[in-house]
Amino acid sequence: MGKVVLVSSGKGGTGKTMFSVNIGAMLSNYGFKVMLIDMDIGMRNMDLYLGMENKVVYNVMDVLSGMCRIKKAMIKVDGFDNLYFMSASPRRDDRDITALHMEVLCSKLGKYFDYIVIDAPAGIGDLFDAALAPADKAVIVTEPEMASIRDADVTERYLRDKGIKDISLIVNKVKVDLMRSGLIPSLPVMAEIFQGDIVGIIQEDDNIHISTNQGLPIICKKGTYIEENFKEILVRLFADS
Repeated sequence: MGKVVLVSSGKGGTGKTMFSVNIGAMLSNYGFKVMLIDMDIGMRNMDLYLGMENKVVYNVMDVLSGMCRIKKAMIKVDGFDNLYFMSASPRRDDRDITALHMEVLCSKLGKYFDYIVIDAPAGIGDLFDAALAPADKAVIVTEPEMASIRDADVTERYLRDKGIKDISLIVNKVKVDLMRSGLIPSLPVMAEIFQGDIVGIIQEDDNIHISTNQGLPIICKKGTYIEENFKEILVRLFADS
């Protein structure tokens, strides 16, 4: 049965979709079969980050509501042998989706995929509850600024209250010079706030912004420090797998 990984944030704009796409792409490059599910309903971006916006016909809400079969919403990502995704609905969707719907979907997908990576909606609500229901592990992507850290802390506590104990944290958009000068929270300060381990930091880098706008995961650019960093994060993230 495939492992289900929830990628969350607490607030928008932290880079959770970028992280979801790149960690899924890297797992695929290692030979694992990976399904990415965009659950950020009404705020979908995963199709853009993968360069697949013109391939979307059906979305995950169509599957969960029974409008179409799973295979109709599964889109194979160009350039990868084992990477697929399901797009979110482009608009807010009032169809009644429950935790059971997501559990059934992931149970079916888990027979064919080694990893299912769910890009959760920002914030906490009914859709977030549905997205987290099948998760074996959660990753919280935050930034080194106090509002983001506070929201990530609230999200971590909420996930633990919901029974998810395996929680890791990624600190994104790090400006090392500001952190060293003490102008933004340091890693030790953040480590004191969170119960879960901080398994990686991702530096602020224009190349990441360029890659998301070009629709190509940044880890596809071989031999860079960013690719090496994601490899190390991957190892720490799934050390017990």
